[in-house]
Amino acid sequence: MARKPRIEKNGFYHIVNLGVARSNVYCDDKDFSKFLEILEDASLEYDFKVYSFCLMNNHYHLLMEISKENLSVIMQKVNSRYSIYFNNKYKRVGPLWQGRFKNYFVYNKKYLYSLIKYIERNPIKANITNKIGEYRWAMSSKIFEFSMLNYELIKNIAFTKELNEDDIQKLEELQKAKYTKVNSRVKRVRQKNLQDYFSDKNISKSKRNELIWLAVKNGYKQSEVAEFLKLSRTVISKVVNFSE
Repeated sequence: MARKPRIEKNGFYHIVNLGVARSNVYCDDKDFSKFLEILEDASLEYDFKVYSFCLMNNHYHLLMEISKENLSVIMQKVNSRYSIYFNNKYKRVGPLWQGRFKNYFVYNKKYLYSLIKYIERNPIKANITNKIGEYRWAMSSKIFEFSMLNYELIKNIAFTKELNEDDIQKLEELQKAKYTKVNSRVKRVRQKNLQDYFSDKNISKSKRNELIWLAVKNGYKQSEVAEFLKLSRTVISKVVNFSE
């Protein structure tokens, strides 16, 4: 199935990428440093800023602001260059990343500030540190001096106030949202109910699988689709993976 092209617009994006099969993509301090160096080189070439980041062993989070509609070019170069470095260093072959990177357009300031807290608290969630700012490979450690880093937002956030469950739920809803570009403006697309996807009970299996893939790509969890269709999660997972 053909991939839907990304919609790109100048502004803030939350970027996430995961190691293939959830394997580690950073094995020592030199790996973490090399990724940041590659990101810095890309920023000098493509003119973007980073307002928050967190590099975990098997994935990364970035909050970037792009000034040109070139997000795909930026991240393809960063991920490719780091993959070449990692594969050469560890004498491995094959893809390093679990598919394409995920990107979420940041719609408003409330989303932006909640997102920074969400990114920076990853080490707490993983029981690596007890408070934001203690983890070396997050921007809140404030030990890096790359030109791509803009600490303006980090400095103005009260990290002592934790995200509550309502904040996290709203953030997840915003990240699930889809958007479209109309006359150079990005607008959110109202998410359809699962009933709208699968209203026709007599569709073919291939058409059903196509709709399953579409529903997941539009933000529904595989478990939600499985429960609605009364299918096993394994079946849904196989459909989605086959359609990628």
